[in-house]
Amino acid sequence: MKASGKREMARLERELVICLTDACETAKAEIIGFSWLTHRLDPEDFPASLRITWVFEQEADKAAAMTGDAKTRMLVLTAQALEAAGIALDHPAWHVRFDSEEACAQGHGGDWGKRLGR
Repeated sequence: MKASGKREMARLERELVICLTDACETAKAEIIGFSWLTHRLDPEDFPASLRITWVFEQEADKAAAMTGDAKTRMLVLTAQALEAAGIALDHPAWHVRFDSEEACAQGHGGDWGKRLGR
């Protein structure tokens, strides 16, 4: 789905933020070690450029979530948020990344802007 024009893109992104915030709050209550999530996108290459990053405190928490039901739950929450925001993707899971505060601190000195821009 292509968003036409800057106004439409801004509206779509505002709606996405609201829906992802709901997903984040749900996950914080349900998933051990989960902290926050964020998204990045390039309006010129939307929706292909959309990346949603789920962030854990520790690598161990992330690893546990990746082998259990938590990963599936986060992917479901992501798909629900995208649908609620009116964003249709063929493969939502391709747009999802998992990371940790610990890995960012070790790899990028805690600079999330640098880490997510990679």
